[in-house]
Amino acid sequence: MTKSDWAYVSNDLIYVSLFTFAVAFFLYTFATAFAVRTNGMDRSSTIKSGRVATIFFTIGTAALILGVITRGVSAERVPWGNMYEFSITGALTFAIAYLVLGRKYDLRWLGLPISILILLILGTAITLLYRPSAPLVPALQSTWLVVHVAAAIVSGGVFLLSNTVASTYLWLDRMERKGERSEFAKRLPSLEILDQLSYRLVAFVFPLWTFAIIAGAIWAEAAWGRYWGWDPKETWAFITWILYAAYLHARVTAGWKGRKAAWLSLLAGSTYLFNYVYVNIWGTGRHTYSGL
Repeated sequence: MTKSDWAYVSNDLIYVSLFTFAVAFFLYTFATAFAVRTNGMDRSSTIKSGRVATIFFTIGTAALILGVITRGVSAERVPWGNMYEFSITGALTFAIAYLVLGRKYDLRWLGLPISILILLILGTAITLLYRPSAPLVPALQSTWLVVHVAAAIVSGGVFLLSNTVASTYLWLDRMERKGERSEFAKRLPSLEILDQLSYRLVAFVFPLWTFAIIAGAIWAEAAWGRYWGWDPKETWAFITWILYAAYLHARVTAGWKGRKAAWLSLLAGSTYLFNYVYVNIWGTGRHTYSGL
């Protein structure tokens, strides 16, 4: 097969993945909606649809894995050269993090919001960010691309999962402060479990984010002769690091838990997303490789 053929295969696999995640979304929606009865929750009638939704979610993740791999084959490089490739790989990391953690924790309740987010990421990538497969720009032709960008993408996927959990915490906390949980909300974990899960995700991936920043500095010295130049992307990556470090510090030493910790986690995550979206697309500097 030619490089062009592999590129078409990759595009088809990404569309298959998008369609499969859409099926999973509708099944998760069905499982959520029809589990609610006037006299309480009846999960027995929707267990099968929830399991089928997870199967489709897994198939969509597998198709996305193949789509990312074939994108790399078509370009004869790692598939992280522009915003389209960052996005499909980021969606893949997010999906894998959900499936892996779902084996340890019961995260089926997160299937609906996570499938929505993945559909938004993939839909935006396909419609607005897509660029044909092409060689890397000279500045990205380095082994450090594999190390630095891979660490950053994995970190982002886990940060996004942690933020999803933190958002759920704040939603349920607000509901409980106003009164009793709704029938649907009663099936979700306690606030204590959500608080701990969000914290553990950040604590797990924060060292990897630290490594990503250090690896980027080493790459910058090799490419541009300086370790740090306060480029917009470097600056916002450091801001994200400071806020997540403050989050971990506040939890460990100051005993921050619950609502305050969730808001700080969301603030830190928002700086990562701002860096990823705004700085990549509209920012200036040596790190603007969106391809747009």
